[in-house]
Amino acid sequence: MSNILIIKHGSLGDIAQASGAIQDISENHKNDQIFLLTTKPYFNLFKKNPFIHEVILDKRLPRYNLIYLYFLMRELKKHKFSKVFDLQNSSRTNFYKNILFPKADKLAWSSSSTTLPSDKNKEEFDKLSVLERFDYQLKESGLNTLNTLKPEFSWASIDISEIKSLYKLDKYILLFPFCSPHLTIKKWPYYNELIKFIKEKFGDNYQIIIAPGPNEINDTEKFNVTTILDGNKALNISQLTSLIKESSFVIANDTGPAHIAAHVNARGLALFGKHTSAYKVSIEREKFKAIQVEDLNKLSAKKVFERLLEGVS
Repeated sequence: MSNILIIKHGSLGDIAQASGAIQDISENHKNDQIFLLTTKPYFNLFKKNPFIHEVILDKRLPRYNLIYLYFLMRELKKHKFSKVFDLQNSSRTNFYKNILFPKADKLAWSSSSTTLPSDKNKEEFDKLSVLERFDYQLKESGLNTLNTLKPEFSWASIDISEIKSLYKLDKYILLFPFCSPHLTIKKWPYYNELIKFIKEKFGDNYQIIIAPGPNEINDTEKFNVTTILDGNKALNISQLTSLIKESSFVIANDTGPAHIAAHVNARGLALFGKHTSAYKVSIEREKFKAIQVEDLNKLSAKKVFERLLEGVS
């Protein structure tokens, strides 16, 4: 039995996307112990993943913090990993490779750089979708990939019957009108108009709800809908995953919750401007689709509502 390391630091959407790759790594190494290196926001979440045996915390302190770096490298070296799957593929994880396995090829350290096709440079390779890149990386590392292109994030969900009872949730449409403060290009501005259309059409047949992140709670006052919290706190990732999975329909900006919705088989729409494409981030699934426009400010609430009607009975 060998020890295998997977590296996945974040973000939330990336965690959902990587679920299929993690499953394939585990199923190709059934007789091995699977470890995963991640950051604090996802440490407890990954402990629930059935394909991971042990989770290691990376605080991601600055690289010049030599004391921290020494102890992290010592922790990793003690497990004597026979193979590392770098699903983060960042400059930081490449830095770790240069310390741990400086001469490793793709058989010892699987990453986008060690498995890069000979006829492509990294810029060309990165034009593929996220899941296609994962799939290529794992196949080049000798794995059979049955799940990488169709990740399943439902492992992250938990029982939220108490929350649903408290808010009297039965049939509900879930909105995610927020985005990171530094990525306002992802923000669609017409959620209030959409809310008006939904209420006029469906009345009390569907509740309209919002589940804000920790830094978004105060902003929910801008919307005439029900805000779902756990006490006075934002839902944790597992609670949020369940809320999304059990919804009637989701409409979201291109954020982490949209990627969760895509990979728990939820019905819904993600709204994309020119910042990236739905293809590039592998978000479209059988029930979860995208609207792609050049300028989100020119995407009308009526058009989004019409697409919602196609998915809500």
